[in-house]
Amino acid sequence: MSKVIFFTNLVPELAGQIVSPAPAGWDVQVHSAKLPVAEKASLVADADFLILFPSVLEVEVLNAAKKLRLIQLVSAGFDQMPMEAIATRGIPVANNGGTNSIDVAEHTLALILGVNRLLPQMDRNVRSDGWKAIDSGISTFTIHGKTVGIVGLGHIGRQVAQRLAPFGAALIYFDPYPAKPEVEQALGVERVSLDDLLRRADIVTLHVPLNEQTRHIIDARALALMKPSAILINTCRGPVVDEAALTVALQEKLIRGAGLDVLYTEPPSPDNPILKLENVLFTPHTAGVTYDTWQRRGAFIFQNLQRVAGGEKPLAVIG
Repeated sequence: MSKVIFFTNLVPELAGQIVSPAPAGWDVQVHSAKLPVAEKASLVADADFLILFPSVLEVEVLNAAKKLRLIQLVSAGFDQMPMEAIATRGIPVANNGGTNSIDVAEHTLALILGVNRLLPQMDRNVRSDGWKAIDSGISTFTIHGKTVGIVGLGHIGRQVAQRLAPFGAALIYFDPYPAKPEVEQALGVERVSLDDLLRRADIVTLHVPLNEQTRHIIDARALALMKPSAILINTCRGPVVDEAALTVALQEKLIRGAGLDVLYTEPPSPDNPILKLENVLFTPHTAGVTYDTWQRRGAFIFQNLQRVAGGEKPLAVIG
C-alpha cells in the first residue's frame, strides 16, 4: 500500500476531486498547507508520495521525508520549489503535465478579447448611463486578420494556437526548442526569432516558465520593438516581464494595452502605478484555475503516482 500526503489550501470539495482517482487501498491523507513545519515533517516521514498545491515545500519537510519516490505538483509552475535541495536527494518532481492548459488558454483568449474590445470599460459605461461613451468604431479591434506572437509553444502555447486559428489570425511563435514540423503544420504556426516576433505581432502572448533565461524576457528593449498598436498578454509569471518598463510603455502609449493575470508582486501594492492605468485589464492569477480543472489534474496525478508505484518513470518531470 502506498502512502500519499497532500498539502493544499483548497477547500475540501476541490481537494476531494483531486484525490478521487486514488487506487483502492492507498493511504491518501489531505492536510492543510498552512500546518506548522514540524507537523508537516512528521506527516511525510514515511510517505511514498507527496502532492503539493500550492507548489511550496520547506527544506525541513523535504529532509524529514525518508521514503519519497515522487513529489507531484498540482500546478505547472515550480519557481518556489527548492529544486537544488530536492536534486541532492535524487527525488523526481513532476508538474501537472499541462492538465490546466485548457483553462489558461481560454483565459488568454478572454484577456485578448477584453483588451481589444474594451469590455471592462464598456460594462462600466453601460452601468453608469454612458451607453455610447466609447466609439467602438475607432477604439476596438478584432483578432481576425491580425498576427499573434506566441512566446513559448509548450502545452499552453499549443492550446492557445488551436483556439486562435479559427479567429482568422496568423500565428508565429518563439521557443528555443522548436516544435516538430508536423506539429507546426497542424497548428499553422511559423517559428521566428523573438525580435522578429515582437516586431511583427499585433498580439504578443507569453507562455513560458520562470527561470533565469526567461526572467525579464520582455524588457524595455523588447517593448520598444513592438508596434504602438500591439497588446501584450501575460498569463505565465509576473517576473517574465520587467514591470517597471511595461508601466512606462503603457503610460507613454508605446504599446496600446495589456492583459495581465500575473504581476511581479502578488498581490500588488495598492500604490503600484500600473494599477492606475486604463489600458490594462487585470485578473488575480486565476488563468489556470476553474471548477473544471481539478478532475483533469487529479486523473493525471494518480496516473503518474501509479506509474512510479509500478516501477515506471514518472511523466512531466521538471528540473
